[in-house]
Parts: sequence; structure tokens; C-alpha cells
Amino acid sequence: MAEKTIDGYIASLSDWRGTAVRQLHEAIGAAAPDATAAIKWAQPVYSSNGPFAYIKAFPRSVNVGFWRGAELPDPDGLLEGDGDRMRHVTLRSLEAVDAAAIDAFAREAVRLNRERGDPTRRS
Repeated sequence: MAEKTIDGYIASLSDWRGTAVRQLHEAIGAAAPDATAAIKWAQPVYSSNGPFAYIKAFPRSVNVGFWRGAELPDPDGLLEGDGDRMRHVTLRSLEAVDAAAIDAFAREAVRLNRERGDPTRRS
């Protein structure tokens, strides 16, 4: 997908994934209204003091990921991954979108970026 806008990215997904990406985009935007959102690395990326979240559509799923995911509280065990920083939630249906959890993850990720700076810059 070489879409240049988030609306174009969403429009390119003709099944449930387009609706899921739109819902995720709206949830992250509501949780982080001062963040910027743009297509980077061929996917929607959200930044506030550096990137904090992304959405990536795959043929049968949608991931929403967080740069500081390993540091986020995850009481329901939704986050996947075993790297030292990033984690993601894999959605395999529209019903799997948990806007409240995405809101909490995004708010905490923005807070961590505000406190610690850009997560892509190693100190």
C-alpha cells in the first residue's frame, strides 16, 4: 500500500479492516488530540515527542502497535511481542477492536514520550 494519506490508506481497505483502521485512528486521535498523524513507513504513524503508535493492515488482520509497548500497563494481556520496546495488538475481526484499551495505551504512550523523549533515539 503506497497511500499518502490516512484517509487514502483507510479507503484502500474495502473489508472490515478499513472500518477497524478508522476506529483505531479515531480512538488514538481522541486519546492524543495534540499528536500528529501521517503515513510513514507505508502505515499510519502517530507522534508526540517522537512516534508512539502505528496501525498496520495485513491481509487477514490489523495491528495497532506502540513504540514503548513493553512499558505499558496491560492488565488484559492484549499486547503481543517480545522485543525490548515495541508491542502490538493483533485484531482479526472488527469486534476485536477495544477502543477503551487503545485509548489507555495511547494516553500512557504519549505520557512516556513526554517524560522520556523520542523512543527512536537511544541514549
